[in-house]
Amino acid sequence: MTPVSSHSPPGQSPLRTVQVLGGGNAASSAHVRSLAAGLVARGVKVTVCAPYEADHAYDFSGVGADHVHVPRSSDPVSVAALRAACANADLVHAHGLHASFRTVLALSGRRVGTPLVVTWHDRAHADGARAHLLRVLERRVVKAATVVLGTTSALVDRARWTGARDARLAAVALPAPRRPVEPDDPDGLRPKVRAELGAIGRPLLMAVGSLERHRGYDVLLDAARAWRRLDPVPLVVIAGEGPLRGELQERIEGEGLPVRLIGRRDDITDLLTAADLALLPSRWEEARSVLAQEALHARVPLVATDVGGIPELVGDAAEVVPHGNAEALADSVVRLLGDPARRESLREKGARQAATWPSEDETVAQVLSVYDELTQIRPLT
Repeated sequence: MTPVSSHSPPGQSPLRTVQVLGGGNAASSAHVRSLAAGLVARGVKVTVCAPYEADHAYDFSGVGADHVHVPRSSDPVSVAALRAACANADLVHAHGLHASFRTVLALSGRRVGTPLVVTWHDRAHADGARAHLLRVLERRVVKAATVVLGTTSALVDRARWTGARDARLAAVALPAPRRPVEPDDPDGLRPKVRAELGAIGRPLLMAVGSLERHRGYDVLLDAARAWRRLDPVPLVVIAGEGPLRGELQERIEGEGLPVRLIGRRDDITDLLTAADLALLPSRWEEARSVLAQEALHARVPLVATDVGGIPELVGDAAEVVPHGNAEALADSVVRLLGDPARRESLREKGARQAATWPSEDETVAQVLSVYDELTQIRPLT
């Protein structure tokens, strides 16, 4: 990130911000780490309220932010901990629906209102009675928020429809990978990764994400049945962990599918760089999908579903298929595997599309301009 001078004018106290994170979403966690680093570099005091495990995984303290442990719960103890952390803040910024609701509870009843910025990274999803509860939470949050930032135009529209007084499109950058992508693979990492995964002499198809219903892995397994007819048979590797692991593994073994579940990994960039195709079979609204962004940055052709912000994010730089349609997913993969020229075209288009996305500096600058707009002149030191 580009070095910058202090944001606070001489003699004025630093802007004190609190970032509230639930800790369960990789995209929002990575964004908060990037945002914290940029704000600290500009002289802003940053406190990140998140579970211990989130700080361990994303090292908010390592970029100069203070970390306060707040569990992923809206019980009185967690709300009290968050209220104490926000006591002296000039502005509070919450990320995700549940973290935002917890923040609304923590800030309620204060004599002097603290500006609350809420970022929606994705639309919360549930079925049945829980879906009604989520709608209630959404309304409560957007009506309490001073500004709602949505990572896609669809999320901005939803915030306005739900009752937000001020909803805006947010610039959200994908933080740079800890190990830079090397297209030419000078260290020979690609064959090593493929050998580890068992993809020698066969195509490698990579999917990443928690093993949950909305990820669409049941559709991916349906599609994998068709790929058994190919020669050589592609290997599908899914990196992630979650409640559907047992169910998915039972199907893989029972149907003899060419699919491996490898659990949660911290070397996703390496895995993607080794892949022939990246797959994103989600059933519902992905906003700024981390996998989609990492695939295009790594110049890996992507096949994704037409949900949420994915078409807006990838443009013409990926194959987009109807969600829930295993036949369309299978056919798209078969066509790409048989068309090297199309795969190369997608690599080039992906690199150009990725270059249009906001940088980390641009993201921090936009957020800081919102903070400046909402905070009054702070006392002199």
